[in-house]
Amino acid sequence: MLAPLRHRAFRWLAAGRMVNMLGNGVAPIALAFAVLDLTGSVRDLGLVVGARSLMTVLFVLFGGVVADRIPRRLVLVGSNALGALTQAAVAAVVLTGTATIPLLLALGAANGVVSALSQPASAAATPQTVPPDLLQQANALIRLGINAGMIGGAAAGGLLVAAVGPGWGLAVDAATFAVAAVAFTGVRVAAPKARSSRTGVVADLRVGWAEFTARTWVWAVVLGFMVLNACLAGGVNVLGPAVADSTIGRSGWGVVLAAQTVGMVLGGLIALRIRVRRLLLLGVACMFAESLLLLGLALAPTILVLVAAALAVGVAVEQFTVAWDTSIAQHVPADRLARVYSYDMLGSWIAMPLGQVAVGPLAATIGARDTLLALAGLVVLAVGGMLASRDVRRLRAVPPGRAADEPRAADDARAADEPRATDEARAADEARAAGGARAAEEPPAADGPPADPARGEAKGGTADAATVA
Repeated sequence: MLAPLRHRAFRWLAAGRMVNMLGNGVAPIALAFAVLDLTGSVRDLGLVVGARSLMTVLFVLFGGVVADRIPRRLVLVGSNALGALTQAAVAAVVLTGTATIPLLLALGAANGVVSALSQPASAAATPQTVPPDLLQQANALIRLGINAGMIGGAAAGGLLVAAVGPGWGLAVDAATFAVAAVAFTGVRVAAPKARSSRTGVVADLRVGWAEFTARTWVWAVVLGFMVLNACLAGGVNVLGPAVADSTIGRSGWGVVLAAQTVGMVLGGLIALRIRVRRLLLLGVACMFAESLLLLGLALAPTILVLVAAALAVGVAVEQFTVAWDTSIAQHVPADRLARVYSYDMLGSWIAMPLGQVAVGPLAATIGARDTLLALAGLVVLAVGGMLASRDVRRLRAVPPGRAADEPRAADDARAADEPRATDEARAADEARAAGGARAAEEPPAADGPPADPARGEAKGGTADAATVA
């Protein structure tokens, strides 16, 4: 169960990601109170957070190209070092009383770009740190570390803001970026395989798009999560607190969110032990549970019902996240993996603002209860749509040491856009990427989100309760 920890590169990767998420738990709390102390305006807070999120979404595809072009360890170390500088600047202006909203907007946007560079590299690096037969366990252990970091970060953030102020909370966040950068130096990741001719960014994006669209199960799940995340962003993040205010109270809502995090930890422990042939089918089916919290808010907003629902959601999310990361790593060539992840992240996040904006007017028109029921219905339909794909239902986990037996519809596009030395060389590269020839490389690192896409993780739930598909 803990076998991946025997690998030095994986240990450094897991440590770096956990420290990253510790800071990610502190940052939203500290930033929120820093802005509210400055102007007292929720609108200003939304602008500062939104600037960062927007830049992450705009640059995430470029981040995928970068992570497939140069050593991923270099990307992770560099992006975390830059993140430490930008967050230190935010902390400095808050602590010295020189902060202004335009200045915070600019620094937040810069941090969003840094986040966009780090996330695809982080997600794509994980498979190189352990042998193929330990990949599922490695993903589960990383998720456990991420959730532990988020729990500790949220608790530390509240204490820091209350005890010494938001500026020092932001300073701690900057320090976690620096510590993570040091940890990632211990992750030895080989550069992507050399190409016979260097292509441009647009050509690389086309190759990534070809890889993304070549596998029906990939884009079917991402489309499903586009709908699912929009529903959760509006229903849980916006309507959830409003319903809680008039029923279980604000402290009760905090207990519900804590229960979801506990569920994620339990789910990670379960994912460590699960062995099924159709792992993605199991993970997607578990996402029906995402409707439970919406239904509880609509029909029975009591503390017992909502805690039980949140616990179930947390367990389910982790089954999907581990299944997704394992499936992607087993079936996508290593030298294009970051680009496929970047399209995944873009598709999974892009509709979230729509859900957050639309849910208010909709609730005002038909009522919060009916809106939540409609959102729960959309979640069920989205999961059903994913399961309607034959490829999603039938995708099998790749046996250790064997390449994925999957049609390469993207090969023709790749041949036109980025020629390789020979067909035989490409076949050998792909077989090694999916099989065991990573022995020559000393494994990589990963990180992920978006709950505050600043350090967002993929499908599992950092990004504002969003899951990346």
